[in-house]
Amino acid sequence: MAKAFIGFGGNIGDARQIIIDAIVCLAQHIEVHIINKSCFYQSAPVNAVGGDYINAVVEIDTELNPYGLLYVCQTIEQQFGRERPFANAPRTLDLDILFFEGIQQDHSDLTIPHPRITERSFVVLPLLEICPDFFLPEHGPLKAFLPQIANQRIKRLTCKNCDCGLQLH
Repeated sequence: MAKAFIGFGGNIGDARQIIIDAIVCLAQHIEVHIINKSCFYQSAPVNAVGGDYINAVVEIDTELNPYGLLYVCQTIEQQFGRERPFANAPRTLDLDILFFEGIQQDHSDLTIPHPRITERSFVVLPLLEICPDFFLPEHGPLKAFLPQIANQRIKRLTCKNCDCGLQLH
């Protein structure tokens, strides 16, 4: 089993409900075990058009390799109507593999860790919420990047009937 972190986001439709449903879809794969999930965050688009995004990060253990996990993530995106008309277009759902334990690669189809993991408040804050001591190989502690994202507009949303922050062993 390998530990991985997946970022969820969207800004079309009821993004919060779509992310909840997408996490359920992910959990239905027998090779994926959800360990923890962050609260939801509302953030301004970064280098993109459209309304605010809703984001969350999920920690998993998986028996899949990175490409198997990528396939699962892209399949879930498609189930929720993800279209890619142009770069950074508004979307119903976006799943990004942020980190995959033991893997560092820079390929055109999959870069791990995610190349902008340290640049986006909607990744850094929910990831630190569920893993406060997250250490990024070749970069150091993720919390060291907080000053660089301090000017990005983001808000942690109040959770209703949500298990955010709860360990799900």
